[in-house]
Amino acid sequence: MKQSANWTRKHLIGLENVKPSEIDVIHDTARSFRKTLGRSVKKLPSLRGKTLVNLFMEPSTRTRLAFELAAKRLSADVISIIGQSSSLTKGETLKDTAKNVEALNADMIVLRHSCAGSSLYLSNVVDVPVINAGDGAHEHPTQGLLDSFTLRDHLGELKGKKITILGDILFSRVARSNVFALTKLGAHVTLAGPATLVPSGFTTLGVEVCHDLRAALADADAVMLLRIQHERQSSTHFPSLGEYTSMFGLNQNRASWLKPDAIIMHPGPVNRGVELDSALADSKRSVILNQVTNGLAIRMAVLYLCGVASDLEKKGKKK
Repeated sequence: MKQSANWTRKHLIGLENVKPSEIDVIHDTARSFRKTLGRSVKKLPSLRGKTLVNLFMEPSTRTRLAFELAAKRLSADVISIIGQSSSLTKGETLKDTAKNVEALNADMIVLRHSCAGSSLYLSNVVDVPVINAGDGAHEHPTQGLLDSFTLRDHLGELKGKKITILGDILFSRVARSNVFALTKLGAHVTLAGPATLVPSGFTTLGVEVCHDLRAALADADAVMLLRIQHERQSSTHFPSLGEYTSMFGLNQNRASWLKPDAIIMHPGPVNRGVELDSALADSKRSVILNQVTNGLAIRMAVLYLCGVASDLEKKGKKK
């Protein structure tokens, strides 16, 4: 693919330092791969002979399966290791685990870990590409890429579009990666939710912070719901889930505050009846399942591009 000539990153650690033109390359490559998803013969030879190791130290359904399927669609071999079955439970360090994976001739590592910065750390201790599948509350770059890809599908170019992200922003790696991607693409991003979960300090990222739900939804071209990240909270940031739902949950009545053509998004898993009414999750304006399908194409693109960059680096070292 000619798009790979404009991509030089061996690792994908986050979107904070990725250029808008690089996001375009990933989106263009994903668009090409998406065209192959409905074919009767779905496998492509792009990563034939390569081995991908998924190191998932936190629970995951969509992201882990999408990376597994993406690698297999590109003809790579895939091994997935989850936290409970790894030697990390015996006291082995992440570095030693990764170095052993590398010694077994793995060609690429996809890492999900509870510690912010874990993927960056790993990229400095192994020579194979490292893809961040979520590091603590820091970043989730492929989610930000698939969300912005989905938004472009439905809204066209994002410059000047209003995207509202509603929910637990403080503890959300999804929110951070989306902020980085969407602001780079020219969107106006509004972060909304209770003040305890959406502190004013986020304005330093070039976004608007709003605690008035009606104002946050007004004129929005898309609203992205986020679940409450209980597993990352060391204390309660609101009295109860019921109170959160009563004040900030998106229900049928509050959806009427949106423009008729505004779309509804969610990275999953959806807590139906908490942050999002079940009828809205299944409505025609919901693009949640589109996000899942696009996530497969995005991960195919990322694995392919980082794999090509790694191969070029190796060839350069041999000269």
